[in-house]
Amino acid sequence: MNIALWITAGLMAAVYLLSGFGKLFVPREKMAAMGAASRWVLDFRPNTLKAIGALEILGATGLILPALLDIAPILVPLAASGLAIIMIGAVIVRTRRGETKAALGDGAYLAATAFIAIGRFALEPFTG
Repeated sequence: MNIALWITAGLMAAVYLLSGFGKLFVPREKMAAMGAASRWVLDFRPNTLKAIGALEILGATGLILPALLDIAPILVPLAASGLAIIMIGAVIVRTRRGETKAALGDGAYLAATAFIAIGRFALEPFTG
């Protein structure tokens, strides 16, 4: 279980780092032009997208660094919980926009972050 949690955390950290940096540094109009699945960004102000991006970057680092450095590893399931909350919002936005396939993809990220949160809170917590 510990290995599965580490692998999932590593994959999710990579996904959220890329996504977060994209939201922080790519202009909203350019993101919207990347495809139909990215048009949701036009529903939000640029500063809101930057805030979401910053939270994703913080969450991604929180999935790995606290455990890796053995400094407050309780932050790992808290970061995973925060990312799960972000993904709940993403699923809601996609569903309201009628983007069913994208909502399912976001639901997969939600499931992965929930797996990390539950796994590190209850199933395989870090012990000091």
